[in-house]
Parts: sequence; structure tokens; C-alpha cells
Amino acid sequence: MSEFIYFADATSLVLGALTGLAFGFLLQRAWVTRFDTIVGQFLLRDFTVMKVMGTAIIVGSVGVYGLYQLGLVETLHLKNAVVYGNALGGAIFAVGMVLLGYCPGTGVAAIGDGARDAWYGVLGMIAGAALYAEVHPWFSQQVLQPADLGKVTLADVWGVSTWMLIVSLAVIGGIGFWLLERNGAKSSREVQHA
Repeated sequence: MSEFIYFADATSLVLGALTGLAFGFLLQRAWVTRFDTIVGQFLLRDFTVMKVMGTAIIVGSVGVYGLYQLGLVETLHLKNAVVYGNALGGAIFAVGMVLLGYCPGTGVAAIGDGARDAWYGVLGMIAGAALYAEVHPWFSQQVLQPADLGKVTLADVWGVSTWMLIVSLAVIGGIGFWLLERNGAKSSREVQHA
């Protein structure tokens, strides 16, 4: 028998599908499924993407860690912090996002929104994942293992409590969002109608 579980129980699959649909709906409502919104972020003209993703990170952090603290989630399933792998993966992700104009989540949501150009990116992501699966044994030994820091978080590295880090991120995010609004950062809809 395989050590991998290919499918979760039906309840988990349905909850996952509903969560994905809700997140996709919110991405669409925020206009981050549009190529122009992503490009506007890279050109520093439209900060919608930064605000949406910053909010998602803060709300997700509070939600996940809150559930963990309440005992509703047994473990957080931390992955090892692998410096070279994260740097290389981040660089590949950045190049792909700049070239395509979508990240994986917004690419799939853009397909749901009817964007035909997103199909090329999503198919490329699938091909990239298949290629990575083929080279993973070599890649793991040559790139991931040499700079593997183990299961460590930013809170561990900085020697602060997880809640202190989350609250600090929320405050910094709130101040950043306020400064963007104060200095006239336009949203996607304002840019479209200007």
C-alpha cells in the first residue's frame, strides 16, 4: 500500500472545494483576477494585490494560529525552511508572475472569470510541477539539503511569541494600508475608470 493519501474524506473535500470557491469569489470581487490589476501592482500604480494578499495573510495567520491555540487544529504541519530552495522558488515564481500577469491562485480564478490567457499559465504551472517531480531527488540533495534550517518560524528566529509576530504584522499592515490610502494609491476600479 502506498504511503501517500491521494484523497481525503468526503467532508474534507467538500469543505476544501467550498473554501476554494469562496476565496476565488473574493479574488474576483477584488479584481485581482484581471491582468491589468497584477501589472498595475508591478508598475506601482495599483496596490490592490498588495492589500488583498496582505489582508489574506493577516486574517489567515490569526485564523490558523487561533484554531491551533484553541485546540481545534492538532498540529500546524510546518515544512522545513530551506534557504536555497525558497530563494530559487521565489525567483521562478516572480519571473512567472511578471511574464504571465497571474499567480497560481489568481490564474485559476481568472480562468473561472473567463480569461483565456490564464490557461497558458496554468498549463505551464502544471508542466513545471511535473518537471519538478522528475528532478526532485537530485534537487533535494543538491539544493534543498545544504541550507535546510529545519522546522523553524520567524517567531523562533526572532525569539518572540507567535502572537507578538502576528499582531506586529497586523499593525504594520494596517499602517501600510492607511499610508497607501492617504497618499492616493488607486484601486483597480479607479484606475479602470480614470
